[in-house]
Amino acid sequence: MAAAVDREERRRRVWGTTLLRALVLVATFLALTAFSIALAKVTLTPSPASEDLVRSNLRPGRSLRQYAEDYTFLAACKQAGGNLLLGVPFGILLPILVPRRLRMLRMVALTVTVMVVIELVQGALVPGRAFDIDDAILNTSGALLGYLLVGRRISHRYHLLAEGTTRAEAAREPRPERKIPPKSGTKSEPKSKPTSKLSSKPRTKPKPKPKPKPSSRTKATPVSKAKSKVKSKSKSRSRAATGRGEAGLVASGRALFDRLLTRDR
Repeated sequence: MAAAVDREERRRRVWGTTLLRALVLVATFLALTAFSIALAKVTLTPSPASEDLVRSNLRPGRSLRQYAEDYTFLAACKQAGGNLLLGVPFGILLPILVPRRLRMLRMVALTVTVMVVIELVQGALVPGRAFDIDDAILNTSGALLGYLLVGRRISHRYHLLAEGTTRAEAAREPRPERKIPPKSGTKSEPKSKPTSKLSSKPRTKPKPKPKPKPSSRTKATPVSKAKSKVKSKSKSRSRAATGRGEAGLVASGRALFDRLLTRDR
């Protein structure tokens, strides 16, 4: 029962997070579409009154210098601040749509591409407007500012939410058990049961190995020489004793024979 309840809770969480992700994506896409329409109205509407005054600018910093010299302070802030604000939504919305890896670089690349295309269209097709590289630089700076202030935190939370849902879905799916095949040529041996300390018998001492017999080729030691001398002396004594016994028997036999002869006479 507890396992079923946990599964139901996980499913609810996964469905809730996926729904939240879908809502965030839809809201981001709608906001980006609305901003694109507003940007097109602001930048691509013709202005015939300034057709003779506007010139294309390919040198970075030239328009900014002109704002500081020819414009008033409020007019310069309005012109430069307007270009900065046009790029802020890119820094907030694009990091949510692009992947998490290298999101800042991708956001900057997309912003530069869009702004350069808009400036080219202004200089080629829209009367009263011209291509200005400083406008593209200001728009990109505004995108970076929006990313550092707001977009980084929002995109970080969104991607963490996405990673949490994918991990929950992966944990919900049962993983197949991997069976390790036995190696060829080896038999599976049963695991030996651990013996308790009380039932363990004392180890028997290993039997001493028999000493190797000395070979005939080995040299005789002094002890063996003394033993051989004692044996030879005992043999010579036994031979002398046997010789003496034989001589005594012969002498006794002769004495008996001589006594018998004297009696007969």
